[in-house]
Amino acid sequence: MKRARIFSSVVLVKVLAIAVVAMTGENAASQVVNPPGSVATNGKAAPNDLQASIQDTPEKLLAAIHGTDLWQHLSDFQTIADRHPDAGGHGNRDTGTAGYRASVDYVANLMKQAGYNVTIQSYPYSVSQVIDVPKFSLAGRNYPVEHDWVVARLSGGGAVTAPVRPVAGSGTGCSAEEFATFPPGAIALLQRGACAYDAQVANAERAGASAVILYDPQSQPEARGKPDRTIEGSRMLRPRLHRQAKISVVAVASPALATDLLARTATGEAPVAHLEIHMQRKSGVDYNVIADSPYGDPNHTVVVDAHLDSIFGPGILDNASGSATILEIALLMSGTPTRNQLRYIWFGGEEIGLLGSAYYTTHLTEEERALIAFDIDADVTATPNYDYLVADPKFAYNVDRFPPNVVPDSKIGNQFFADYFSTHGVPSQSAPFGNDGTDSNSFSLIGIPDTGILTEQDCCKGAPEVALWGGFLGNYEGNIPSFDGGCVDRPNLYCDDLSNNDPAVLELASKATAYVTFRLANYPFAAGK
Repeated sequence: MKRARIFSSVVLVKVLAIAVVAMTGENAASQVVNPPGSVATNGKAAPNDLQASIQDTPEKLLAAIHGTDLWQHLSDFQTIADRHPDAGGHGNRDTGTAGYRASVDYVANLMKQAGYNVTIQSYPYSVSQVIDVPKFSLAGRNYPVEHDWVVARLSGGGAVTAPVRPVAGSGTGCSAEEFATFPPGAIALLQRGACAYDAQVANAERAGASAVILYDPQSQPEARGKPDRTIEGSRMLRPRLHRQAKISVVAVASPALATDLLARTATGEAPVAHLEIHMQRKSGVDYNVIADSPYGDPNHTVVVDAHLDSIFGPGILDNASGSATILEIALLMSGTPTRNQLRYIWFGGEEIGLLGSAYYTTHLTEEERALIAFDIDADVTATPNYDYLVADPKFAYNVDRFPPNVVPDSKIGNQFFADYFSTHGVPSQSAPFGNDGTDSNSFSLIGIPDTGILTEQDCCKGAPEVALWGGFLGNYEGNIPSFDGGCVDRPNLYCDDLSNNDPAVLELASKATAYVTFRLANYPFAAGK
């Protein structure tokens, strides 16, 4: 029998949701659709006369996942962004916008129609945003922002005039010992290291640094064996902090500034820099979409999550792709009885500090937390110049803050991902950064084992990754091949759209996620796990 006939309920659900997407103006963001057979947002199931989708083996589930259906979700998210432009006319789904709220409604309506118990969880948020034009000068020479340097996401603000000092040891500041002789009040010059940006900045803050300047030797043309590359092609990525910094954090983005800084500090000079970043608080209400399956043991709940918000525009790769991945899995498993209950969550505020997942996890009661056995995260699943990485919490920068059960109990989920890729002859690896910057990190912090999948973004794919997965050196997405940083984390480009995604990668990553979801949904967790 053809798929369209087997899964007629899912098709009908999608048609109803697309009708929501087609609405224009502010009304689309607030419209509540509860057709017959839906589930009210209070979580009480209404009678559902739609044929349920049943996938009672991993093989059936994987066979039911098709790239065309996944791509339709991406197209719907693109339509939502386009119908909710910002003041500059650019479509977007950022936190606090009508486009984000319309994305919430799109997902919630699909899940209601599929028979899930849906809750839209609201929470307040407040973040700092850069205003005016930031300024940076070194030894009296001015360097323009977004050309020679960039402001980190979640940087602090203020005006600082102080000497620039490197740290001892590796020069990365990844360990507190490297700041042993660092003079308080100086600006810390830190080389990009193997640890997370948050760890480098936290160590600098504790040492009394007045600001942080990050640089990456690998982002310079000479380090890549391309001495003729232009400044624009030599940009360091915009650092993605996941906790609000107390001090200003910037990154070198051009060889001109890197050369000036390194030449001066190499001789022992402490050049005086002036850094001025003005910030303004933005507050509002954000939303998580939570959908519980009516099947399975709620004493052993498996959470499957993705973040729904974007950054700098439509956000189709980051992270409509992950949102589409778990949405299609949920629709296909809508009528599937499982040993453990499945809970799907689309988090808000990820791009501005994991806000949605932090709110959700920290507001669970002890009893509610004890019911969650595992978390699976899908954060970017359609990268054109891809890697296949598993978000093992073992390698997170803040692993020392996780309760002791997290790393060992997460192995089963990581192994399921490895098993899927191995069985299909596709290489995979643990992400070297663990679950840093993903919503699963919030679950780790409260003692819930977790795993996840990422196909990477931004720049730069190196020779070892190319040897393993093929593709090109440089950008994972955006202009390929290139070293300009891609689309996702570069403001004012608005190019993270449908063209920034690969349907074949999306289908494979989604099947891997579906396999892990099915296995954990039926895994015999021990009592109390």
